[in-house]
Amino acid sequence: MRTLRAYFLTRLLREKLLLVVLMAFGALWWLSAFSTRMNAFSTQQRRTTSALKEQQQWLDHRKEIELSAEKAAAKLDPAKTLDGSRLLAVVNNLAREAGLRSTVSGGLTQQSNGQFSVHTLDYTVNRAEWDPLTKFYSALQQQSPYIGIERVMLTADATGVQHSLSLRVSSVEISR
Repeated sequence: MRTLRAYFLTRLLREKLLLVVLMAFGALWWLSAFSTRMNAFSTQQRRTTSALKEQQQWLDHRKEIELSAEKAAAKLDPAKTLDGSRLLAVVNNLAREAGLRSTVSGGLTQQSNGQFSVHTLDYTVNRAEWDPLTKFYSALQQQSPYIGIERVMLTADATGVQHSLSLRVSSVEISR
């Protein structure tokens, strides 16, 4: 440390000023990087704290949630739950009964945990009038809780007479 002090004191004034400016610039750069890291750390800490509080709320209300789920499951008739092919058949049948002809079924996906499976179907109705679409939508809603509507997108053509309806419907199948 003495040698650095002696080196600094033997320099000309302009060299001393240049060294001080360079040291100050380095210190500011380091502080800027440190504050960026501290900001990222504090943001992550707030997110983690919030997530832990939410998880603790779920754990605190575990018994109420389990009772509610048991009551809901008791209301379901396992014979009426739909697998993927039955879901597609029921949705096609409801569309046909509503008078819809130009329908397209998309990808059918399945997620299972052993006790039950959730089947999801993308379904599109093209070039249909308003009344058959509302009849179809109402018929789908009446299938609750065995068929759930997750997403609805309705578009009209330029004349406003014909519409296209895109749905994502899902059903739960209870393992027997």
